[in-house]
Amino acid sequence: MKEFVYVYILVILEYEMIHYTGITRRLEKRLLERSRGICPHTSQHRPWRFETAIAFKSKNKARLFEKYMKSGSGREFARRHF
Repeated sequence: MKEFVYVYILVILEYEMIHYTGITRRLEKRLLERSRGICPHTSQHRPWRFETAIAFKSKNKARLFEKYMKSGSGREFARRHF
């Protein structure tokens, strides 16, 4: 069976207004990397927790959804629903 590709939204534990959207095949490993400060994009804000994760069978569909979630309308969608 093919591995899922996840689009995820992370929020900071103490200040949930700051969030990060990304894509991965390994959710737990990615959360550890983000919370340990290994990734420069998120190292200044931590620790992180998952707000939501959505699984896709298609990597292409996951990338398109990630791109949408990083757009203005996608951020508004996430704010309202997650």
